[in-house]
Amino acid sequence: MSNSKIIQRDLSILWHPCTQMKDHETLPLIPIKRGEGVWLEDFEGKRYIDAISSWWVNLFGHANPRINAAVREQLEQLEHVIFAGFSHEPVIELSERLIQITPPDLTRCFYADNGSAAVEVALKMSFHYWRNQGQSQKTKFITLQDSYHGETLGALAVGDVALYKETYAPLLMETITAPSPAGCYAEKGESYENYARRQFEAMKALLEKHAHELAAVILEPLVQCAGGMRMYHPVYLSLLREACYQYNVHLIADEIAVGFGRTGTMFACEQADISADFLCLSKGLTAGYLPLSVVLTTDEVYQAFYDDYATLKAFLHSHSYTGNPLACKAALATLDIFAEDNVIENNRTLAKTMNEATRHLQDHPHVGEIRQQGMILAIEMVKNKAKREVYPWQERRGLRVYQYALEKGALLRPLGNVIYFMPPYVITSEQIQELAEIAQGGIESAIRE
Repeated sequence: MSNSKIIQRDLSILWHPCTQMKDHETLPLIPIKRGEGVWLEDFEGKRYIDAISSWWVNLFGHANPRINAAVREQLEQLEHVIFAGFSHEPVIELSERLIQITPPDLTRCFYADNGSAAVEVALKMSFHYWRNQGQSQKTKFITLQDSYHGETLGALAVGDVALYKETYAPLLMETITAPSPAGCYAEKGESYENYARRQFEAMKALLEKHAHELAAVILEPLVQCAGGMRMYHPVYLSLLREACYQYNVHLIADEIAVGFGRTGTMFACEQADISADFLCLSKGLTAGYLPLSVVLTTDEVYQAFYDDYATLKAFLHSHSYTGNPLACKAALATLDIFAEDNVIENNRTLAKTMNEATRHLQDHPHVGEIRQQGMILAIEMVKNKAKREVYPWQERRGLRVYQYALEKGALLRPLGNVIYFMPPYVITSEQIQELAEIAQGGIESAIRE
C-alpha cells in the first residue's frame, strides 16, 4: 500500500484534530504503518524520529516489548468491565502504586480516560466539595496567563490560550486569570526565581480579594506546555501552596503533560516539595499506549462525599471506560520500567546532552531564548532578538520548521514560533544531536523572507 492511497482514503472521510484541513491540499498528510523505539515509519519505508513523543505521551518508545507483553497478557484475561459496582486487580494495584510514588497525602484515585476529562473531574470535585461543606458560594477558579488544561468546556474555561478559547468564549464559565510567572517574561538580567517571586504578589492579591468565592487555583507545575513551553521557578509553587492553605482554597496540579519524569523528577511538584489537593495525570501514565487518566486527591476530600445516598452528596461523574483493565496493565508495565531501570538518572544525562547540542543556538540572531526543564527543551524563534519582537503568527514560521524537519526525517511540531524537543526516554545522544542539527536547519529555512 502506497502513502498516496492511504492519504486519499483518509482525506475522503476523516477530520483531524488541531488542523485546518484545507492545509492538506498543499501539506502532505503522513500515514504511519509502524513504530519502533523513537522511530515512526510510513507506508513507503521513510522513517521519522518522534521528537515530540506523539503529543507528549510516549515514554519508552513505540512497540515497547515489555509493555506489549503486559497488554497482551491482560487481553487474554479481561478487556473491560463496568467500574460502577465492579472492580479488577490491575486498577487496584495501579492505584496502590500511584499512591506510593506521588507526593504525600494523595490517598484516593478517581479514573477517567483522557487529560481533559481528568481536569473536568478535578474542577467538579473541588466545587462539589465546597458545596457539600455548606460553602456553595465557592464557585470560581483562578488560572494562569498562557495556561492550557484541555479543550472540553470546563478545561477550556480554565485555560488561557486564545487560539483554542476565544471562539467558544460565550459557552464558558468566567474565571480569574493571574499573570504568568514564566521566566521568559522577566526583565533583562532578572532571574527566573526573582521573577516568579515578583509575579506571585499578583496571585496573592487575587487570592486575598476572592478567597470567599474561590474553589481552587489550577496550574501546570513548572512548564506551561501548550502555551508555548513557558517555564517558571519552583518557588512559585511553594508560595502558592502556602497561600492556598492560608486562604482556604484548593490547589489543582495539572501534571498531565509534565508528570512521569518529564521535568527531571518523577512529578514536577516534587521540585517544590509540595502536594496539591488534586493531582491530574494522563499522557505518560500508560507510556502512550492507551487512553487513561487519574485524579488523585486526599482523604479529606473523599470523606466530604461519603454519606448516605439520600443526602445526595455522592460524586456522580462517570466515563464508560473508567479504569479500563488494558490501560491499567499498560500503566503498571510503565511503572515497572521506572522501578527497574534507572530512568530518572538516565534522563538527566539525556537532558544534559540536549542542552549541549543546542547551546550554540543561544547566539543565533533569531533565537530569543532556549529554555529547558528536564526532558523538555524549547527554542523560541523571534524576528528581532534585541527588541524581543516575535514573528506575526500569520506568517506561520513554525510550520516551515515542521515541513523542513519532515523532509529530514524528524517529527518536530512547533507551537507557533516555539520549536521544542520532548522525546521518548529511549532516545540516544546521537539522535538528540541529529535533532539539534535538523532544528537549526529548520530555523534557517523558516527565517528566510
